[in-house]
Amino acid sequence: MTKNIEVENRKSLMLFSGRAHPELAEEIATALKTSVTPTTAYDFASGEIYVRFQESVRGSDAFVVQSMTTPINEWVMEALLMVDALKRGSAKRITVVLPFYPYGRQDKKHRGREPISARLIADLFKTAGADRILTVDLHTAQIQGFFDGPVDHLFALPLLAGYVQSKYAGRELTVVAPDSGRVRVAERWADDLGGTPLAFIHKTRDPLVPNQTVANRVVGEVEGRVCIIVDDMIDTGSTICKAADALYDGGAADVVVAATHGVLSDPATERLKNSRISEVVLTNTLPISPEKQLDKLTVLTIAPLVARAIHEVFDDGSVTSLFGGAS
Repeated sequence: MTKNIEVENRKSLMLFSGRAHPELAEEIATALKTSVTPTTAYDFASGEIYVRFQESVRGSDAFVVQSMTTPINEWVMEALLMVDALKRGSAKRITVVLPFYPYGRQDKKHRGREPISARLIADLFKTAGADRILTVDLHTAQIQGFFDGPVDHLFALPLLAGYVQSKYAGRELTVVAPDSGRVRVAERWADDLGGTPLAFIHKTRDPLVPNQTVANRVVGEVEGRVCIIVDDMIDTGSTICKAADALYDGGAADVVVAATHGVLSDPATERLKNSRISEVVLTNTLPISPEKQLDKLTVLTIAPLVARAIHEVFDDGSVTSLFGGAS
């Protein structure tokens, strides 16, 4: 005689945080009205990383939040170990939440015998057991195709543009792309700000020398206007500081910089502090340490945006429709 057994199929959302930026994970958890699952994580004397979750993850819809700040290779490895632990703990689905995608600037080969590191990162997470990646403002959209599975590509533009529009209401604005590669992003900014004029900085870059650029001239209407330089990240600050100088030389009234990721590698803080830039607006996709805080720095939280996306993924909803069809 066969006994009928009724199985109740209930999904459970579980949120996990690496050690890189736990404050952001806590903000996301608060927005989701849940809590971060307790995790034991530490380094052995040899430098190896150990992780173990303190609760059962069997059958869960797991979301691993890790912001890839310095030391970036350590946090990549920790996230991979967390994904592996979830897979071996029988999590039903594993989504890796990367507010800042590591190695995103190494998305193609400039010369022979170079790696495509952004692709390797995607392969590593897939091999570890990740089913999905959720990230914010990739350096280039093509990285979405590197991962063999769904990629939810979120944009901080509405958050940043909303702040700029409110703060500088009533003033004449021009959106500025710091180089030709950011013109498409600047166009989207201009649309969000109601059709403001566009400008861009014509510059040269030596592909053999990282973080070195030369701002040449400004193309567009900037005289007497508040110029909003838009970019996906600020690393050493060289590009935007030189762009700001070129804009002021072109007659700009004020220069504001808006970017999603505050990498802020040395000497970025010193450069920004001593620059003619009026305000720098960032999100908290990466932690910004107290010594890198500036009077002219404004940090907006990305947590509500990420939390809404996680909620849609968990409910099998449409992340694309939630964020204007851009995901």
